[in-house]
Amino acid sequence: MEKQRRTNDGKSPDRKILLEVGENGVAVITINRPPLNLLSVDVLLSLKENIEEAMRKDNVKAIVITGSRGNFSAGFDVTAFGGNQQTKTQSELGFMSIEFITDTLEAARKPIVAAVEGLALGGGFEIALACHARISTSTSKLGLPELQYGILPGLGGTQRLPRLVGLPKSLEMILMSKRVSGEEACNMCLVDAISPPDLLLGSACQWALDILECRRPWLISLCRTDRLAPLAEARKLLHSARAQIQKQNPNVIHPLVCIDVIEHGILCGPRNGLWKEAEALHELRQSDSCRSLVHVFFAKQSTSKIPGITDMGLLPRKINKVAILCGSLMSSRIATALVLANHYVIMKYIDQNSLQNGVDRVKANLEGHFKEGRMTQEHYKKACTLLKGVLSYDSFKDVDLVIEDVPDIVSLKQQSFADLDECCLPHCIFASTTCIVNLDWIGEKMEPCREIVGIHFFSAPSVTDLLEVVRTERTSPQVIVDLLNFGRRIQRTPIVVQNVTGFAVRRMCFPYLQAAMLFVEHGADVYQIDKALTSFGMKLGPFRMIDQDRFQSASVRDVKFLETFPDTSYKSNLIPIMMKNNREGESTFQGFYTYNDKGEASPDPEISKYIEMARSMSGITIKSKLATLSDGEIVEMILFPALNEACRMISEAIIVKSSDLDVASVLGMGFPGYRGGIIFWSHSVGSTYICSKLEEWSKEYGEFFKPCAYLVERASKRSSLGMQIKQAKSPL
Repeated sequence: MEKQRRTNDGKSPDRKILLEVGENGVAVITINRPPLNLLSVDVLLSLKENIEEAMRKDNVKAIVITGSRGNFSAGFDVTAFGGNQQTKTQSELGFMSIEFITDTLEAARKPIVAAVEGLALGGGFEIALACHARISTSTSKLGLPELQYGILPGLGGTQRLPRLVGLPKSLEMILMSKRVSGEEACNMCLVDAISPPDLLLGSACQWALDILECRRPWLISLCRTDRLAPLAEARKLLHSARAQIQKQNPNVIHPLVCIDVIEHGILCGPRNGLWKEAEALHELRQSDSCRSLVHVFFAKQSTSKIPGITDMGLLPRKINKVAILCGSLMSSRIATALVLANHYVIMKYIDQNSLQNGVDRVKANLEGHFKEGRMTQEHYKKACTLLKGVLSYDSFKDVDLVIEDVPDIVSLKQQSFADLDECCLPHCIFASTTCIVNLDWIGEKMEPCREIVGIHFFSAPSVTDLLEVVRTERTSPQVIVDLLNFGRRIQRTPIVVQNVTGFAVRRMCFPYLQAAMLFVEHGADVYQIDKALTSFGMKLGPFRMIDQDRFQSASVRDVKFLETFPDTSYKSNLIPIMMKNNREGESTFQGFYTYNDKGEASPDPEISKYIEMARSMSGITIKSKLATLSDGEIVEMILFPALNEACRMISEAIIVKSSDLDVASVLGMGFPGYRGGIIFWSHSVGSTYICSKLEEWSKEYGEFFKPCAYLVERASKRSSLGMQIKQAKSPL
C-alpha cells in the first residue's frame, strides 16, 4: 500500500490530513485532528491539495474521505467564529464552499464517497454532503449546528441539504440544529447505506468502485431537484418558517438570513445560493449575536475548570448506581434524566402508593421521549430496566451516589442522612437537592459528621441542562471532580457554587421577581412588564415565572431570602394575598394569569384588585410615571437588580468565575443566549450607567436598589478611565 503524508513546506509531515492509496485503486483521505477532527482553513486547504493530488495519480480510481479515531469531523473549531476582525484568511472561509467543496470535491472526475463514523457536524457534514455518496454507521450523528453560534452553514449546507432530503426536513435540521443518527439519515435518504464500524471503510471503497463501474448512480447533490417541492409550496413553507422564527425569537436575524439564503438558491439556482450563503456567513460572523453565542459556548465549556481542584490531576470515580430519596415531583424528573443517561436508579419512597405513582411517572416520561422520537425502542426498553422502586434501605449497600429530595424540613433531612450513614459504604457521595436548608446543618446527626454536597436540579430537568454543584468548606476536591464528571455524563452543564442561600440562579431570580413586584405595587402594569421582558428575549416574564413555579415554594423562598438578605430585599404582600384567595398559578388555573386545561395563559382583569390590596397594606402611593414606561426602561428596572446581585456574588466568590453567571442566567433564568448572559450583556450597557440608574431608583424606591460595592467600584474605575482619556484628547 502506498502511503503519503502531504506537507505544506516539503519538510515536516502534515498530520492534519493523511492520504493512503490501496491496492484496489481507492485513495483513502483521512481528516486527522483527533479527538473531534476539527476543521480550519489550513485543514481545508490541505484536504483540497490531497484531493487534487489523488486526481492526478493514474493509479487512483476513486476516493474515500473519512476521519480518524471514530469521528468523521465535528466541524470548525468554534474559535473561528465571532471574531472582531476579519482577516483575509478568515474571509476566505465562506468562499471555500465554491472554490473547494463545489469546484474541486463535488466536480471531481473520480467518484468520492464519505465514510461517516461518530460525529459529522457542521463543516464536516457539509463535506460529506458534497461527496457522490455517503456510507455511515447506524449510530453516527449528523447535523448542522451553526445557528447555535449565530451564523449559518457556510460550506454549501443551505443548498445541498434541501436537495437531498426536501425542504421540510432540511429546515427542521438547520433551524433547530437537529442531529440525526446514521439510521435516521439512511431512512431519509441522506446517507446511501449503513455499515458496521469494522466494515465501514471497505464498504465505502467498494461503493466508490461501484460508482466508477456504473453499478451505482453518480449523484451530484447540488444538481438534484427531485426532492424539492414546487415553487409555490416551497414559498409557503419558507413563509411559515419565518413567521415561527419571528414569533419565538423576535430579536435574532441569523435564522431569517438562513431562510433567505435557502430561498435564494431555490429561486436563482444553487450556485447563486452558494455565493449568497458565503456573503451571509461573512456578515453574520461579525454580528453581536455571534459574539454572544460563542461566548456562551466557551463559558459552558469552562464551567468544569475549577482552579485548585480540576488541575490537581484527580481522576473522577465512576458513578454507576444512584439512589434517590423521593419526596416531590422533582424526584421522578431526576430519575428520568439518570436512566436516560444509562445509570441504574433506585427510587425510595415511604409508602407503596407514592412509590407506584413515582415509578409510573418516570415510565410515562420515558414513553413520551420514545413517542416523540427522542430515543429508540431499544434505548426505551433498556432505560425501563434500569429503574427500581423500593420502600427500604436494603438496596443501598452498593450505591455510589445518594440524592436526597425530601421536603425542606431540617429535622427530616437530618434523620434521612443519619439513616443513610448506617447503610451506605464510605465512598458513597451524599447529596441534597435543597436550595433552602444550609447543607452544614443537614449532617449534624451523623457521627462523625459526614460531608454533604448540594446537587441542584431545576424544576424541569428535561428543559434546562443546568446543574448546580454546591460545595461547603468540608467538600473534598475528589467529590467535586466526581460530580462535575457525573454532570457531564448525564448531559448537564455543571457550575460549582458556594453553600449560600439560593446558590447562583435563585439568588439572581429573587431580585428579578422582587423588582417586578415592587414596580407593580407602585403603579406599573403586570402584563406590560412580562411583555417587555419576553420581547427583550427572556423565556418567561417574572409573573409568568412565578405562576409556573408553585406559589407555596416561592413564598417559602421569599421568607428565607428576606431573613438572609434583609437590607437588600423588598417585602411584598402580593403573593400572600393571592394565596389566601387560592390563586397559586398554573396548579390552580389562576395566578397572575388564568389558565385553561391546555396550560394556555390569559391576562386576568381581576388581578388589579389584589394589587390594590397589597398596595393599601404597604401604604404605597402610585407613581403615575410608571404607567408610561417604555419597554426598554422596564427591562432595565427589572434586570439591573438581578445584575446587581450577580455582582455581589462575584465579590463574595460564590461562583468560580463571572462567566459561570452568564451560563447560570442563560440556562437557569432563561436569559437570551444571543445576548451572551447577564454579565456579558452588562458590558455593552456599561457599569457607570447601570450604577447611576440603581442609585437613582434607590433614592426614589428604597435600599433594595442600592448598588453593591463591587459595582460602584467598577463604575468608579470606568468613570476615572473615561476622564483620563478625555483629558488626554483635550488640547492644552
